Amino acid sequence: MTYPSYISLCKNGELDARAKIALTMLENCKLCPRKCGVNRKRGEIGFCKTGRYAKIASYAPHFGEESVLSGTRGSGTIFISGCNLLCAFCQNYSTSHAEEGYEVSAEKFADIMITLMKLGCHNINIVTPSHIVPQFLESLPLAVEKGLNIPIVYNCGGYENTETLKLLNGIVDIYMPDFKFWENKWAKLLCNAEDYRDYAVKAVIEMHSQVGDLIIDNHIAKRGLLIRHLVMPNNIADTYKIMSLMAKKVSPHTAVNIMDQYYPCANAYKFPVIARRISQEEYHTAVEATRKTGIYRLIS
Repeated sequence: MTYPSYISLCKNGELDARAKIALTMLENCKLCPRKCGVNRKRGEIGFCKTGRYAKIASYAPHFGEESVLSGTRGSGTIFISGCNLLCAFCQNYSTSHAEEGYEVSAEKFADIMITLMKLGCHNINIVTPSHIVPQFLESLPLAVEKGLNIPIVYNCGGYENTETLKLLNGIVDIYMPDFKFWENKWAKLLCNAEDYRDYAVKAVIEMHSQVGDLIIDNHIAKRGLLIRHLVMPNNIADTYKIMSLMAKKVSPHTAVNIMDQYYPCANAYKFPVIARRISQEEYHTAVEATRKTGIYRLIS
């Protein structure tokens, strides 16, 4: 297979066709599991607080991502404003909750991707893209016309509608979702998403069906699924159950990043169960729990 695959879809007109379908979906928005039903084409705003145009907070080569993404020249991150989860402990509060950023046209979005490629980035890494899939698809053909030819990374919170993901089949090269919680009671308390696990399970299965296990060439990811899992205080994320699902229902070869950087920020102080950093012991326990499931591809 030739990577990235979106180039061939652009040449045969499929990319434009999918963009049109996605833009129509904005008229009664059900892009994500929130299914707000607002007409974003007319500027109406739902849970994600985003209307017709995507808002971008910042973009730059990022050297703090996983090594297989950042490499030596950085991952071309585009931080999208707004979010469909709005976690109480969000570490990007100013971007996701406070909507720091500015609206961009499809042309400007495309130009940003080209700029990052010209800076030498290994990929285009769209952070929190779930609510702006139509805007991204609208901009991608314009970027391809200008020469874009590096992998696309879909860096999301895991709360995805599989019907929306199907529009990205053959377009996204690397899916990098979080899998935050196993017990929906914690998702309800901290993200107001009591059906989080149900959608996250379906999402990772769909993602893997599209791109398969992570392919790494010369130390850089080219295609595939990479799961992020943030270790939380008091094991409220329930690492073992999540990784057992990965091993049994997705693939024992699934690449995962067990992350230790949780700290109580944003509104985390309001919830005693997460109002502290994790201990070294909690992190090591989560890593060992992952290994016990048969998952062995730990990425950092």
